[in-house]
Amino acid sequence: MPRYTADSKERVREAVDMVDLVGSRTELRRSGADAYIGLCPFHDERTPSFSVRPSGKVYYCFGCQAAGDAFNFAMETEGLEFVGAMEFLAERYGVTLELAQEDPRAADERRRMARLLELLDRTCSYYERVLWENAEGSRAREYLAARGLEESILREFRVGFAPSAWDRVLLGSRRSGFSEAELLAAGVVQRSRERPGSVYDRFRRRITFPLCDQRGHVLGFGARAMSADQQPKYVNSADGVVYHKGRHLFGTHLARSHAAKAASIVLCEGYTDVIAAHQAGVRNCVGLMGTALTEDQVSQLGRLAPSVVLALDADGAGQEAMMKAARLAAKQRFELRVAALPAGSDPADVLQRDGPDAVRALLGGSVPIVRFRVERILSSGDRGSPEGRDRILEQLRPVFADLPPGAMREELQREVVSSLSISEKLVEGLLAGQNAAARTAEPARPQVQLAAGERTERAFLELCIALPVRGGELLASMDLDSLFASPLVRAAAAHLRAHLDAPAAEVDDGDLAVLLAELSVRAASLDPAPAELEVERCQLELARVARAIAGARGAGAGGLTALQREREALKQELERWLAEALDETAEPRD
Repeated sequence: MPRYTADSKERVREAVDMVDLVGSRTELRRSGADAYIGLCPFHDERTPSFSVRPSGKVYYCFGCQAAGDAFNFAMETEGLEFVGAMEFLAERYGVTLELAQEDPRAADERRRMARLLELLDRTCSYYERVLWENAEGSRAREYLAARGLEESILREFRVGFAPSAWDRVLLGSRRSGFSEAELLAAGVVQRSRERPGSVYDRFRRRITFPLCDQRGHVLGFGARAMSADQQPKYVNSADGVVYHKGRHLFGTHLARSHAAKAASIVLCEGYTDVIAAHQAGVRNCVGLMGTALTEDQVSQLGRLAPSVVLALDADGAGQEAMMKAARLAAKQRFELRVAALPAGSDPADVLQRDGPDAVRALLGGSVPIVRFRVERILSSGDRGSPEGRDRILEQLRPVFADLPPGAMREELQREVVSSLSISEKLVEGLLAGQNAAARTAEPARPQVQLAAGERTERAFLELCIALPVRGGELLASMDLDSLFASPLVRAAAAHLRAHLDAPAAEVDDGDLAVLLAELSVRAASLDPAPAELEVERCQLELARVARAIAGARGAGAGGLTALQREREALKQELERWLAEALDETAEPRD
């Protein structure tokens, strides 16, 4: 991954038009000299609570507390890592990025990777030409058309066809200056077992589906056989320098912006399933790359959107993938839903048989995974005998064990009662036992809330930004270590000492950038009286003295009398500033 200079990052930040960037995701309207508001693109709301401060290039949502700068916004809405977000913004706003000084070996590796990506892209373009322009691709074109897939969407996914000859890619790439070692590293050729020392094209007589990263760079291929005599049916690029099985999802580069906008991502199994979904207008759809679902892929799904819809086959592999996703989703904290597919069908089959409206209805009719699991167990079990109903209840216990008390739990319990024709009391008793035990064994998870001291520290910094002249004087004279108990807020105060006029500038720490964005947007909404800043300063000083008194008492040290006198003096000063603040805010100010 390239490393760019700090100056490049700042030039990108300066070039970004924050209203233009955010406005591409949600409609904004001016709400002040340096503020715009709109509906939050990160959570569902009817009343605008999302605020943008153009001069500071930051945003903050008063509803869900999403906050950050242009880089955070691009990362969240486009599903990118930081470097990808910088490249995305640089391309959008016409900034040329400069690479930082690299270790010679790192520079060589970066150049090598660039060569391999170029080779893979050229190979992909060649396969595309064979599919659409070569007679040998006619059968593949007929197959894809018979599946209901249109040329425009196939071209968008860069679907191609690898011809039957064993050396087309090999010879063509050699003529273009690529070495045998590069061809092997890119995975487009492989060594012959029968003829040691020789190599041949890895993909032959197969439809090719490019496997891309989130930027659209081709990393490898999935290739489908065209004849029954070709085994296996699918051949994928092997793990190597460029392609790593289980790290990526098919179609992410085309789906990520749609997923961010819809706050939802759909996961299918096959390549043609994903293409069929996109053709039907479900553009927030990605697919597995011929592998079992991995933890890396589940994490990537959670980064793409807060809601994940599984549209996987109802066979054993699909069910196992759903259960694995459910386990990992509990750690990732995103919503998991299931679109129940017709028996023996996938989204591509539905498109071919029933058309795009049916695909949209299928994927749009998803249900929470817990409901899907309960309904699947009820429908597949033996409800005709007491023994069968007992087995169903046994299968349901672990499902209800993970389900907290609430409307969903009560509704599903009623479904169990109705389906099994047994008493509500019996069902509640049998299904509640394990849940109660699990809740008892698991320690309570406290809600994350700001302590009063940290709220004061943040309020003080907001006022420093809103009143930069006096705020700058105070920050310059303060002992930050003694006044700020929160390490993150202390770091923000230290940063603001030098960047009060541009709080978001030159920030490399992600958590710090988010906090500074929140403080900047909140400050922009204030019209404070100068005395209000002094009130918060006194509050900080009082908190410092209180900590010192507590420490002195605990250690049995002296100096308590002096600290107590300082506390009383601060209280009196605080009362004076409070009175002045009330007077200033009660009367109109010029």
